[in-house]
This record gives sequence, C-alpha cells and structure tokens, in this order.
Amino acid sequence: MRLSDLRGRHVAVWGAGREGRAAVTAIAAHGPAGLVVVDDSANFLTLPWDGPLAAAAPLVTGEEGFERLAAADVVVRSPGVPNTHPWMVELRRRSVPVTQGSALWMADHADRTVGVTGSKGKSTTSSLISHLLTAMDRPNVFGGNIGVPLLDLPEAELYVLELSSYQCSDLTDSPRVAVVTALFPEHLDAHGGEREYYRDKLNLIAHGPHAVVVNGADPRLAAELGDRAVVRAGSPDTTHVASGPDGTQWFHLRDTPLFPRAVLPLVGRHNEGNLCVALAVLDALGVDVVARKDSLAVAVAEFQGLAHRLTEIADPSGLTFVDDTLATSPYAAMHAIDAYEGRPLTVIVGGADRGLDYSPLRAHLADREITVIGVPDSGPRIVEALSGLPSVRTELADDLVAAVGLARKLTPAGGVVLLSPAAPSYGRFRNFEHRSEVFAQAVADTAR
Repeated sequence: MRLSDLRGRHVAVWGAGREGRAAVTAIAAHGPAGLVVVDDSANFLTLPWDGPLAAAAPLVTGEEGFERLAAADVVVRSPGVPNTHPWMVELRRRSVPVTQGSALWMADHADRTVGVTGSKGKSTTSSLISHLLTAMDRPNVFGGNIGVPLLDLPEAELYVLELSSYQCSDLTDSPRVAVVTALFPEHLDAHGGEREYYRDKLNLIAHGPHAVVVNGADPRLAAELGDRAVVRAGSPDTTHVASGPDGTQWFHLRDTPLFPRAVLPLVGRHNEGNLCVALAVLDALGVDVVARKDSLAVAVAEFQGLAHRLTEIADPSGLTFVDDTLATSPYAAMHAIDAYEGRPLTVIVGGADRGLDYSPLRAHLADREITVIGVPDSGPRIVEALSGLPSVRTELADDLVAAVGLARKLTPAGGVVLLSPAAPSYGRFRNFEHRSEVFAQAVADTAR
C-alpha cells in the first residue's frame, strides 16, 4: 500500500506523537475522504494537538477511539502501538487493514534504501553507513528510528534508515540492501513472544531485497537464517578483523588489509563488528572499498559516534560520565560494561519494565567488581536479579537525578559512571533524547 492509495479513503492515524504527526501531514496531502487521529495513551508527557495538525485531523481520545479505528478503511498505527494491544487484536479479527508510515514510505522508496535493524548495533551501524557513504561521494539522507520519521524525509537518491522491530513488522517491501546486526529477545511484551519478535524483525528481509548483509558473528541470527545466501560480515570471505601487516589488528576485505583497528575511535569489540557490517554494505552497493581504503580510513577516524551511545561527558571531578541511554536491553548494557573493563565502574540501570529476563546480565557480572544503581520502573527487578553476586554492590535510587548524585558518592576517583539502562525510556520520559537530557543536566547540577 502506498500513500497515493489513501486518496478518497477514510483513514485513522493511531498515535499522536512524532510518527503520528508525520503521518497526518503526509496523508492529508493525498486527499483522503476522512482523516482522524486516535490517542489512547495521552498523559502529562503528551504534546499539544493544535494548529495545522488539528485542522487536518481531529483528535479523539479514550474509548471512542476504538470505534473510530474500527470504522476506518485503513488504520495507520504509530510504531509504539504494540501487536499485543487489545484493540490491535480486535482490528485484525475484524480484518481492518492496518499499516504504518514506514510501510507506506517504503513502498515508494525501497529501491533507493539501505535499511538497518537489529537487537543491538543498529543505531551505530546505520550512522556509520551514512557517514561512510557521504565520504565516498554517495550523498544520502539518514533517518528512521534514530529520530526522523520516514514520512518527514525529503526526496533523495539514496536513504539510510535505522528501523525498529515495530517499524519492520508491517513492511510489505524490503529495502534494496537489508541489514541485520543482531538478534536476541527484546520487546517481547509488544510482539507477543520471542518467535513473534524474530518474525517481525526479520520481516525486513522477507520481501525481495537485492542484498542482505548480516553480522556473521551473531549466533541467534545464524540460527534463524540457516543456509540463506547472505553476506556475513566478520567472516574471512567478506569484511573482518585480523592481524595486519604490522602485526596489529586491521580491518580487511577478504585477503586485503584496509586499515588498522586503531583508526576506529569507538571503544568495544562490538563496534569492530558494526564497522565490518558497514563496510560490507558499501561493498554491496558497489563502492570499491579496496581502492578507496585510504579515504575510508580518514572517514572512519572522523566518525564521532552517536550522541546517546557511549557518549562521554566532561566532568571536573575526574569521573567519566557516559551516556548510553540507547542501551535498552541487558545485552546492549553488557557490551557497554565491557567497553570500560579495567576501570572502577558504576552502572545506572532501569526504565520501562517489559518483563525482560536479566539472568544474562547476572551471568555476565558474576566475576566483575562493579556498582549497580537501579531506578524505576525496572531497576529494582534488575537489582534483585543481581542479588548474591559477591563483587556486585547494588543500590536503589528514586529517580535518575538521585542516581547520578548517589553515583558521585560511590564511584572511586578516576572511575566511570555509566548510564546504560537495559530498559526503554518511555513512561517517565518523552523519548530517549529526554532521558539523555535529564542525565546530562543531573551531571552538570551535581558537579556544582
């Protein structure tokens, strides 16, 4: 289904946040017979619905919202509306067509798109791909789950998109190059279970992409793909890290050394894998990676990483504060913890509680000396999961601001205070950017 297919039809947009606003603007321009917005989750964080948006589509809240959805010819849901929502279950039982802005957009732009998803690594990898393509004289527009809704993107010859499992679930077209960085249990409450989550995530590659690039080192991804013909980055037959001409670790394309690992400014072995995937995507798009290796090395060295992924904040105390608010799962937090191995470390965890299993985090910290501070809502449950570990000190704080103040008292000089929540931001924050803002402000305020 394309945006143009909505002309003359009655459309209900479900969700009044960033994605819903973009959908209303885009759909209104195509002349629907009727357009309404339904918001069943309005609270103190909800932004006003007024001006041109209100003129284009009235806002309906509360139980009346379901009747407006059920009466529509097409429902366009925001990514935050889970598959398990009772209204979604009933709409599908009634065979009401449900799609998303991401699916409407992809139907018109798939052949010009690199789409990146994964349970971890998708933000950094998609950003790296966009950055390196620009350096290789392949201008592109970067957007998606990273903060710019697809329906707000300008026209371009090439797009690089970060796509969440929610955005992937309703796609009926795959991007030209589909990229999957990792798979592990995530968002199970919203998808209905582990199998359903993997199905929705891998829907990105289910509709005839020209090429599929994956992280070849990820065991669950390997199990799900089986013997499917894909490019497995990190393997010797494509981009990988191995001993180079000077005896140190180098990035390679097959047998050809490209540049030293030391060129990449990002910490952590997981970021080596992210760059391998990015380089494999460039190769799949026809970039001569070997001929351009020197220019690629310069571009890699200039890459600054994401604003909310292992971003260090200067502090006069000598402590290193690190914003890793994009780490919304225990596995992502584990990678962040590994990046600061060897330094005194305090980790702040907790956020929206999706019922995730935190036993992998417990196993990962079994032999680590570390302080963990839990904040609502899931922080107490994470702390409980770590109870009894001999070298793990656990504390609870009432909120993120209190946790920063407590971390200052508990972290030894020269240590690291890491916000790596292992949980999403919604519920107490508007979005992940809002959580980062609160963290950065708390660091500044407690430094006085």
